[in-house]
Amino acid sequence: MSKRDKTADRAILRKELLHRAETDQAARQDLDPDHPTPLQWQRVHDVDARNTAFLASVIDRVGWPSAQLVGSDAAHAAWLLAQHAPAEKRARWFPLLAAAVDPDDDVAVRDHAYLADRVATDVRQPQRWGTQSLCFPGRGCRLYPLEDPAGVNTRRRSIGLEPLTEADLAAAYPSYGSIDTARGGATPPPRTPPSPAGTDDLVG
Repeated sequence: MSKRDKTADRAILRKELLHRAETDQAARQDLDPDHPTPLQWQRVHDVDARNTAFLASVIDRVGWPSAQLVGSDAAHAAWLLAQHAPAEKRARWFPLLAAAVDPDDDVAVRDHAYLADRVATDVRQPQRWGTQSLCFPGRGCRLYPLEDPAGVNTRRRSIGLEPLTEADLAAAYPSYGSIDTARGGATPPPRTPPSPAGTDDLVG
């Protein structure tokens, strides 16, 4: 493939990643904020399934779509698709994203933190950055268990995330056993994603 062809291929990939991220967010924005319907959730699941298959094919072909390959905003879009892929895909792709992070790219560094926490909570491990919360209808949201709660705000500030409030920290689940107790047979809805702009969102 010529240099011109490679450049064109990257431009096409960049455009498709950005489009799929927009589709991802549009499906979630259509959810009723108080009482999302099964049909609305099904649309989210369908979008996620298509995006997961697409991202898997991209990674098989070119590896992780890093900022160096497709630009920072399209790499962020790839992260968003990974966040909403099945847990086993997230775990498989996380090392690829981690290896591609440019420490001078603030968005990529925060994306890494969000996905690291997501992968940790998938396997019932404490989260390091405090980006993931569990929400129950009518009961609000509480942070998943934290690794080193006393140091979490120092870590967050180091990557440009706002510090957690004392109330957030106090309400965080102390263990996964406490989450099991809180469930009490209830099943929380799927986790809502953080915003596509890379800003902090505790429900991500």
